[in-house]
Amino acid sequence: MTIDTSANFDKSAEYRRSRLAHWDTIAQRSDTWHGWGGTYHRRLAEVYRLVVAPGQRVLELGCGQGDLLAALQPSTGVGVDFSEEMIQRAQRRHPALRFIQADAHDFELAESFDVIILSDLINDVWDVQTVLERAARVSRPRTRLIINTYSRLWESVLGVAERLNLAQPVLHQNWLTVHDVKGLLELADFEIIRSWTEVMWPLGTPLLASFFNKILVHVWPFKHLALTNFIMARPRPRPHFTRSSVAPTVSVIIPTRNEAGNIPAVFERVPLLGSHVELVFVEGHSRDNTYEAIEQAIAAHPAWDCRLLRQTGVGKGDAVRLGLEQAHGDILMILDADLTMPPEELPKFYEAARSGTADFVNGVRLVYPMEEQAMQFLNMMANKAFGLTFSWLLGQKIKDTLCGTKVLFRADYEAIARNRAYFGDFDPFGDFDLLFGAAKLNLRMVDLPIRYRARTYGQTNIHRWSHGWLLLRMVLFAARRLKFIP
Repeated sequence: MTIDTSANFDKSAEYRRSRLAHWDTIAQRSDTWHGWGGTYHRRLAEVYRLVVAPGQRVLELGCGQGDLLAALQPSTGVGVDFSEEMIQRAQRRHPALRFIQADAHDFELAESFDVIILSDLINDVWDVQTVLERAARVSRPRTRLIINTYSRLWESVLGVAERLNLAQPVLHQNWLTVHDVKGLLELADFEIIRSWTEVMWPLGTPLLASFFNKILVHVWPFKHLALTNFIMARPRPRPHFTRSSVAPTVSVIIPTRNEAGNIPAVFERVPLLGSHVELVFVEGHSRDNTYEAIEQAIAAHPAWDCRLLRQTGVGKGDAVRLGLEQAHGDILMILDADLTMPPEELPKFYEAARSGTADFVNGVRLVYPMEEQAMQFLNMMANKAFGLTFSWLLGQKIKDTLCGTKVLFRADYEAIARNRAYFGDFDPFGDFDLLFGAAKLNLRMVDLPIRYRARTYGQTNIHRWSHGWLLLRMVLFAARRLKFIP
């Protein structure tokens, strides 16, 4: 028995011809047409500028006239569209970018990109899986694929808007849910990092547009009424270092203040990791003999590669940043000197990063039962509340924001440091500088549960009420910079 594929081929060819004619016509009338599309696309550009840093290599499939691609200020910008009219206009409007007339189903490029954009494309193509598989061919391990597509809730609304000449006419669409897109991404060897909603009011109405599109659309349950779903994905992870290559080196950054009694245990309990381990101690104005204790321990353990830095600034965040900046390892780990996070757990963090499972590994103290006196009840409740809040802000699950153990690659930390001006030097703890920076870089963050222990020496440096107020201020600040886009 033979299967006749000619009928399906004929249908797909006809589908393409009708789409091509349609979008050529849209391009020809674009200079004289006025509707709500301008407000919608300006808002899309604002959102994309938030998640795509300038200076990256960006590919947009279904680029139209290239305005979105140009708004992202790429170092290399390539737009692909099958409409000759669209490509000609794009090249005239944005001569510094490169535009290629080709179908998203079968384009060929001998290069890879940092970011690949499919803006309102998958709702219009014949075979979404094939388009995603083509995108995978020009991806690298750290590529981010960003999709936005209409919500089916708006199908009737958009139909009415077309008849009223408020929206550009469209042909029959693929109305895909986020779950549908997730399945298709998995078939094309991608995995979702996060998804979110944008645009509730596509009309350029002063005040109303800002209120609906910048605030209400991110608040439950109103977010379910949004016009467009955004999905960010990455290629399915592969180990950053294969067995045939040299294992990564590791730097363990240990901020210390009044921790003299804990220093000897650091050398006894930190395991060997990767091809080389570096211990970076940052001593922060201790009232006891912590600095001298570290010097003595380093002298007593000459086999260890150690560095001792004396903090000149104030606060744990400043100490963490100093240690991270001075570290040499491929993978950077933060370990609190109180050892309430057992150092014996560090191999789990190492493997999560090395395997590619996570770009950023966040320790979580709130899963396993704790030892008595490890954390006071009010502190635990506050940590859980802040975890829920920050999960909403960052768009990824973060159960425990203040666990001192966080692990990331040095190259990613350097990128966070370069982009620090977006948030400013506001974090006295060091945790949120990293969390916000990782979210801004679209790193995949993974929680790793640990068994939290009680202190065996000294007292906590956290002050419940004053530091709680600082945390609340940071929540409000981050909401404005990450969620309610100005």
